[in-house]
Amino acid sequence: MIDDRNVRAARNNAEWCDAVCRAHGNAGEFLEGMWLNRRPVPRFYPNAGTIAEPNPRQLDLIDDLIAARLPPGWAVKDSFCTLDLASRGFRVLFAAEWIYLPASGLKNGIASGGEVARWEIVRSDRALADWEAAWSRAGGGDGSEDRIFVPSLLQSTDITVVAGYRDGRVVAGAIANRSDGVVGWSNFFAPDAEMFDCGAASLATIAEVFPGLPIVGYEHGDELRNALALGFESIGPLRIWLKT
Repeated sequence: MIDDRNVRAARNNAEWCDAVCRAHGNAGEFLEGMWLNRRPVPRFYPNAGTIAEPNPRQLDLIDDLIAARLPPGWAVKDSFCTLDLASRGFRVLFAAEWIYLPASGLKNGIASGGEVARWEIVRSDRALADWEAAWSRAGGGDGSEDRIFVPSLLQSTDITVVAGYRDGRVVAGAIANRSDGVVGWSNFFAPDAEMFDCGAASLATIAEVFPGLPIVGYEHGDELRNALALGFESIGPLRIWLKT
């Protein structure tokens, strides 16, 4: 039996993927334990993700996407590590861990933000463009000038983009999205030496916008270690399968 926290985290992440696609005029579908999008999606985003325990229909839907002949390099988020897609021409791009922070788990006294002068909610297209440029410079993007995070995302009351400023420039940030009684924490970036302080400050800012809700997400490597230091619990594995 899959932990309900994993299910809510996976569903929340799928809702975020769908929101990004919808903002680009290309919403996906929620079908039989899976979110999927039958058309090309913004870069870094999958075309499918499992959101429930495995069932045969999930593989049928993936086969439908294969038959649709999407551009090379599309991906499936195997949210509970229950799919074996190697025989279908996929390889594992990376593995990660779902993380969970209860509403009571924000640590006191660590939300100063370090040397980042102030944290604000992003409310304008100009500020969002500056945020995305900083996110890309920090390693989140690939240098492309094509926007992923477009202004219509800011119109949703369930999505908040937070930015940390120093000397008038964005140097840290994160995105939060609310669904299924949890808040997703994603696209976090900060200077390497300030990952912990900025992580705590971003979480505190998000908790002010969405009070009383647990925070979920997924991380791997150094980002996972930072999340665990911030008080998150690792609640289960996932992996990303890339169509080769």
